[in-house]
Amino acid sequence: MSRNALTLTGRERTFLEDEIIVSKTDLKGVITYANQVFIRVSGYAEQELLGKPHNLVRHPQMPKCVFQLLWDTISQGVEIFAYVVNRCKNGDHYWVYAHVTPSFDSIGNMTGYHSSRRQPERAAIEKVVPIYELLLKEEASHNNWRDGMQASTELLLAHLDEVGMQYDEFVFAL
Repeated sequence: MSRNALTLTGRERTFLEDEIIVSKTDLKGVITYANQVFIRVSGYAEQELLGKPHNLVRHPQMPKCVFQLLWDTISQGVEIFAYVVNRCKNGDHYWVYAHVTPSFDSIGNMTGYHSSRRQPERAAIEKVVPIYELLLKEEASHNNWRDGMQASTELLLAHLDEVGMQYDEFVFAL
């Protein structure tokens, strides 16, 4: 059964507060390292993760515009924090508070990305879910994904402008 054919279970997986999910990717987002916590929580075997695009764990209830913001930020060599819901191999899901940073070689060339993901505060998830639902609704209201992502990005930026914060400030405030 393909990943896209999987149905969502609605069950949430959690991990211990002191555990950190770690992964590394190349510049195209292909997984080059996955720690044991990532392997256990996602339900994938190491060989199923390594060499695969990190979007293997992308949950359909995660707004595309948030990932676009993430990629735009890290590809410029800047770290970013984000709340992300991921999909497990069996259709369960898990929330993370992600810190994604670019990795550099000894002469300063960007070589990939490193992501450390912690268990988020439940109160933060409860605040971010309604925002993500609005963004997803906006994405779905357009005929093609590009228009939907552009419209949801504009909605996110308008929300940030309304609360008078940059994205990082907003994430930290949750």
